[in-house]
Order: sequence, then structure tokens, then C-alpha cells
Amino acid sequence: MSNFSQKDSKFYNPLHPTPMSSGEFSFERSKKTEDSSTVDPEFSKSIEDLLTHLEFDIHAGKIWFGGQRMVLSHAHALWRLREDLNTNLGSDITQRLFFRYGYFAGLEDAEISKKLRPEGSWKEVFLAGPQLHTIRGMVKVIPDEMIVDFDSGAFFASFDWHNSFEVAYHKKFHGLADAPVCFSSLGYASGYTSYFFGRQIAFKEVQCAAMGFDHCRIEGRPLEEWDEDTDLQKFFNTERLNTELSERRSNFDELKRQNPDARIKPEGFFSAIGESPSFRKAAALTRKVAKTKATVLLQGETGVGKEVFAQALHEASDRNENPFIAINCASIPTDLVESELFGVEKGAFTGALQSRKGKIEAAHSGTLFLGGVLKSMLASNVAIIDIKEHQIKYFKVIIKLFREATGSSNGST
Repeated sequence: MSNFSQKDSKFYNPLHPTPMSSGEFSFERSKKTEDSSTVDPEFSKSIEDLLTHLEFDIHAGKIWFGGQRMVLSHAHALWRLREDLNTNLGSDITQRLFFRYGYFAGLEDAEISKKLRPEGSWKEVFLAGPQLHTIRGMVKVIPDEMIVDFDSGAFFASFDWHNSFEVAYHKKFHGLADAPVCFSSLGYASGYTSYFFGRQIAFKEVQCAAMGFDHCRIEGRPLEEWDEDTDLQKFFNTERLNTELSERRSNFDELKRQNPDARIKPEGFFSAIGESPSFRKAAALTRKVAKTKATVLLQGETGVGKEVFAQALHEASDRNENPFIAINCASIPTDLVESELFGVEKGAFTGALQSRKGKIEAAHSGTLFLGGVLKSMLASNVAIIDIKEHQIKYFKVIIKLFREATGSSNGST
């Protein structure tokens, strides 16, 4: 094989501005012992140099690794987030989000791998990725086989995974799975390798310990060499995500239309329980105003259920077949409020690559619920006043304000 040249190679490695020393590289574990977690001593030993780049700045509250800021987090907390997303958004979207999270983490590590081993061969630099994956506590990675031909562009790699945190928590709470579950780790492998070699390398989890295997195993090839769709293709297809979300919303709306009694209980105004005089009075007023086009101001301390009342008002109104759009103004940067409310036209400003509906247009003929208006969005009042002055029809604007904006000292909403 001729020596690697960036100019005519199928691979371009942005981490190595100098030519690679060999046109072909391969490695394979020479012997698999009964302990399948046994790893090449050279691979285990070289991981020690990476640990010297981990720094804890306790005075500044920062953790650094290779010049990048890190966060030490709870694996169980991440798993609980995954469970919550799975319950509320479904497994497909949850897998997509965690794959992308891992992919972006892999990109970050690929970017710093050269800094960690500035004098190392490209092999040593590349293997920093699997080793960093291990250091992060996501999974123990053991290289199995890797073939790279820089001249022809050929690539194949396989790695064994042990002690995946995703497998551990899935088996703890759900038992065995009928499909692979290591979404974030798979994303990491694809992101790291794709960035390192300058082309899309897709990995697949060909066996997963959550399915009853002794360990997990992944294989990677250039994206175009896979016969079927890969997670890299599926989970970075924004159009597909938008379609899925739209379909879910349509299905939900259709279920509401077919089951009106499920939305508002016949024996009550809405699915909230309360016996106090103040609750009964608020419910009566909400029922009374629901049939009008009046703008409604909802006040109350945090957690009393202002948005629940707003939703009930919408359901009891003549607009209940149309959208109920809620927006928390306090979570939106001031300079983005106008575009959130009124939308964006393609080319209106730098970065506006496509047109997007505003919340007002999305709530057409329905109800728009604005929260936290005066607390942190005073600049948006101009936009809200503009809505009322131009008498935009077919909207019921429900505004919840922070009590401190009306003179209360507790600052709750």
C-alpha cells in the first residue's frame, strides 16, 4: 500500500493536518480468553495518560477535561429523564434524542483527542475515543477488530461493550429487552468516528446485553455501505421528526374529538378536585367567562393550577375544537419574544433559513395562553399590546402575571 495522502484519500481527518504514516491499518484481538472482558494490555495501559487531563477546580465550581468544561452527573437522573421522555413523547423520539446527545458528545471528544495526544500516532489518537467513552462511565469499551484503508476508503470496526449504564438500568426496571437499548453510547461511537475520519461512519448495535447476551457488540461501516437504514440516518432526519410530532398531535386531537366526555367530566367542570370556597368561586367564574371573548387574567401563587384553569376555560369554550397554545414567556430570551409570537419569514435576518409560524398564528381560532409576561418579559408587552390594538380576531388571550407585578411581595406566579 502507498503512504496516506490527504489530497487523494477517501478519508480526510481534520484532527491530523499531517499525512498519516500508513496506507492501511488493522488490528484484531489475537486471543479471546474465557473472560471476554480481557483487553489488550497496551490499550489498558495507555488509558492512564488521559486521566492526567482531568482537573477539578473546586474554587470555581468547574471540572475540566482536555480544556473542555465537564459536568459530573447522576446516571440514574439521566435514566429517569429518559423514562419521562419515553412516557410523554414515545420511544421513537426518546431514542432519537438520546442518540443525538451521544453523537454530540462524541463530536466533542473527537475534537479534543488530538490535544490529549499531540505526539501520538493516528491509531493512538483514535483509540482515545473508546477510552474516553470508558472514562465517562457510559460503558467499558474493548476494541475487537478494525480495518482502515486510507487509499480505497475502506473502513470496518467492531467493539465489545461491557457494563453499559443503559443496559444496567433497563434490566433493573424493565427486565430483558426485545431490541438494543444503548442509544446514547451508539450515538457517541458514530459521532466520534464520523468526526475523526471526516465522513459519516454509522455504527449498529448488533447484540445487546439487555437482550440476554453476555455483552454488547457494535459494528461500524461507512454510511453508504449499510443495506438498511441506520440510526444515524433515522435520528438526524429533521423532516421525519416533524412529521412524527405532527401525526401525534393530530391523533391526540382526533381522540379528544371522539371522546368529549374524557375532556370534561359530566359531573364537574374539569378534572381538578377542590372543595374550598375560593376554588368553587374560581371555577364558577371560569365557567361563566368561557363562552365569551373576554381576555382573562389568572392570578395565583406557584402551583395553584393557573394553567389547568386556562385549559379548562378553553375546553368549555366554543373554541375547544381548535388549538390551545401555551407559552412560558419567562423562558424565552427578550430578543426572541417577537419572533416566537409573530413567527419568522425566510431571509428576514441572518440564520432565518426557513419560514416558521408564530404562536399567535398557531393558535388561530383557539386560545393563546401567555405565562410570566411582566416578570421577565417587559419588552414583550409592546408585542402583546400590538395584538390587542390591531384587534386580531378569533383569539382568546389568557395572560397569567406574576403577583409581584401586581404589588405582591412574594414574587410567585
